[in-house]
Amino acid sequence: MTDTAKSTDRASVFATTRWSVVLAAQDRASPESASALETLCRTYWYPLYAFVRRQGRGPEDAQDLTQAFFAKLLEKHYLRAAAREKGRFRTFLLVAFKRFLANERDRSRRLKRGGGLAPVPFDTEVAEQRYGAEPPTEMLPADHVFERRWAVTLLETALERLRAEYVGHGKGDEFDSLKECLAAARGEIAYDRLAGGMGLTEGATRVAVHRLRKRFRELFRETIADTVSDPAEVDDELRHVASVLSRGV
Repeated sequence: MTDTAKSTDRASVFATTRWSVVLAAQDRASPESASALETLCRTYWYPLYAFVRRQGRGPEDAQDLTQAFFAKLLEKHYLRAAAREKGRFRTFLLVAFKRFLANERDRSRRLKRGGGLAPVPFDTEVAEQRYGAEPPTEMLPADHVFERRWAVTLLETALERLRAEYVGHGKGDEFDSLKECLAAARGEIAYDRLAGGMGLTEGATRVAVHRLRKRFRELFRETIADTVSDPAEVDDELRHVASVLSRGV
């Protein structure tokens, strides 16, 4: 495949990411749009849950509000506000959630959890375990907490996709042995130790680590691309996520 063909193929993939599918079909009943939106919501509910918990809400109230918001979102009540020129799902989600909290907070207290619906099933106990494991955030604004959780969720999603690929190819053990290398600086990787544990030569181990890191970068980029509507936004969003992660909690 030529470089031009590869570039065209990548652009085609980015042009049909989940969020762009939602935006393209937001005004009509589209099974593809509904499925894409449900997947996005199921993946990225936790940053919103952490956002509302950071605002002082208790676990049950946070679940009620998050579920009620997603119920309305999946019914497409809020998608009219998702302008293509503001096509980052991250931005849309937080703005829509803030609007929902301002307009629906009192009524949501009277709803059964999720308004009687469970469009994005999640376990409050699991959510609280995650929230309880967060570093202290007393001095941080809720928006900062959301941004941080969003960035971490992107990393976790890419990592899970990578693990699934390795397991699917019968290389789950290799992934488990090498995954620590993803967070290590190049000069910090103990190739000799890894090689001994895996029964490989050091040269083969270096190749395996290189492939793992390269594939993770590709999947991380694809994961981010899924949340923007325009391929031109991917690099900007990558830089934003890197900035959020680098400044810590």
